Amino acid sequence: MFAYGDRGDSNAERHRRRIVLYLAALVAIAVLYAVVYQAALSFFEGRTVSFTKAMLTVVESFTTTGYGEDARLWTTTPVQLLVISMQLTGVSLIFLALPVFLAPWVEERLSQTAPTAVTDISDHVVLAGFSSRGEALIDELDARDRAYVVIEPDRAAANELYTETDVPVIHGDPKLTQTLRAANADEAHAVVADVGDEANASIALAAGDLDGHDHGPEDGQPARADASRRPQVVTFVEDHDLADYHRYAGADDVFSPRHLIGESIARKVSAGVRPELDGSVQLDEGADFDIVELPVQSGSELAGVTVAESAIRERTGANIIGAWFRGEFVSPPPPDARIDGQTILVAAGREETLERLKSLTLSEARGLGTAGSRVVLAGFDEVGTTVLDGLDADVPVTVVDRLDKPGVDIVGDVTEAETFEAADAGNAGTVILTVSSDTTAVFATLVVRELYPDVEIIARADATGSVRKLYQAGADYVLAVATVAGRMLASTILEEDIISFDQQVEIVRVDCGDLAGRSLGEADVRARTGVTVIAVERGAEFHSDIGPEFVVEPGDDLFVAGTDEDVNRFNNLVEST
Repeated sequence: MFAYGDRGDSNAERHRRRIVLYLAALVAIAVLYAVVYQAALSFFEGRTVSFTKAMLTVVESFTTTGYGEDARLWTTTPVQLLVISMQLTGVSLIFLALPVFLAPWVEERLSQTAPTAVTDISDHVVLAGFSSRGEALIDELDARDRAYVVIEPDRAAANELYTETDVPVIHGDPKLTQTLRAANADEAHAVVADVGDEANASIALAAGDLDGHDHGPEDGQPARADASRRPQVVTFVEDHDLADYHRYAGADDVFSPRHLIGESIARKVSAGVRPELDGSVQLDEGADFDIVELPVQSGSELAGVTVAESAIRERTGANIIGAWFRGEFVSPPPPDARIDGQTILVAAGREETLERLKSLTLSEARGLGTAGSRVVLAGFDEVGTTVLDGLDADVPVTVVDRLDKPGVDIVGDVTEAETFEAADAGNAGTVILTVSSDTTAVFATLVVRELYPDVEIIARADATGSVRKLYQAGADYVLAVATVAGRMLASTILEEDIISFDQQVEIVRVDCGDLAGRSLGEADVRARTGVTVIAVERGAEFHSDIGPEFVVEPGDDLFVAGTDEDVNRFNNLVEST
């Protein structure tokens, strides 16, 4: 909900500073008027008054409380005009300006405010700052019942999070060690700095002070036996050149979101032109069983058929546990859902079965050495250069950008058809849109899709909310910077392999419970819960080629895949069966 850079001082600190400046100005103006009043009485009226008496008259004028005997001294026009000026100044300074400072103070006291500390929490994740990539991490933590707390440096943002969401949040400056301690960071599993490049380095330094520091009476907290324990420190950096400074400051891991998105796009494109399986995640150590995302290419054997007609399990032995259809994730995919060039299959199986499935998703026109393997890369900022560096060396690339700079082949506006015609995009297999503006990316997608209906379009989105628009415009594959960064962050902190799909799909091992003695078909697990049983571990044996006729035996461990809700339904089924 909130994305921001280094905010520096909080709103409260700025408010206090304005009040101090206002009071100082008020005193300075009053003193000036007192000096002028003394001089005016002496010069025009021939009267001498003390500075204290003059100051009293100024205060009476400012507050309009009356003047007493001083009023009879003002017989000349200049002095009378001076008094009128004091009255108007006082009304302006006090009766008009004061509510501007008083109203926010009253509102702040009457509204609900975020706390400044948490208690009774440990082995959690501390998020210093709240952004869209932090939201992706929170989704992962919620799915795994991992505790976390957000430190929000902006008071208004912290109060809004506190009152309008379920996100546990405290208000404070995360660059200060005492604020980190207020979030129990010294007992946390990890601290994630996501405020701004310079602030994140300061947060890493503050987190380093937690290492080996014995909390004494000066901290107002009891000493801890595990004071030498330091949380894992992870920082984000927008300028990749600053990553080393974050490491010098004590960060264990540094993520550059633009580099991550560029590397992810490059892997996706390179995998699409190679027949070898790439990017798979091993389900269990020592088991020949993987999970992988496989985009379906236009012109492949699977494009244009329904899930039922594809007969994927019968032809390959792989299990389809989910699929993306134009940006919407479905698990499991319905039999009548049609597979096309915008479908991404999430499959599980042994390596050889997944390789057979991948061969069905590839188009012969897109293989290495063909014209269809050529890529048009539109947008040559940090993301674009990272994509170019990460692509397979045998993939021919034409680079397009609106600026003439080294590495750019075609200079032009990506929202104009002439630019893509000059890049000969019609004879390319893939157009990659890495422009920094989501609005420009959406319009460029419309242009390319209208000109070249069969070209694969891969787009980068800065805002998660732009993903759906890009799919609607005709993109085949969209990666959101926040989502990729959040996923990689979750993988690092949780020390788990993360498949890159957005939906909260879990791959979990569960005891078979009361399903023992029944076949999977008889239990009707998939229809009743939505999960897919993708493998069974029976003692030292690992069974991945299982079907409806497979009979579960006592002591079996089942590997099931599904959304969080599906897995919960399966657990209830096992317990109640």
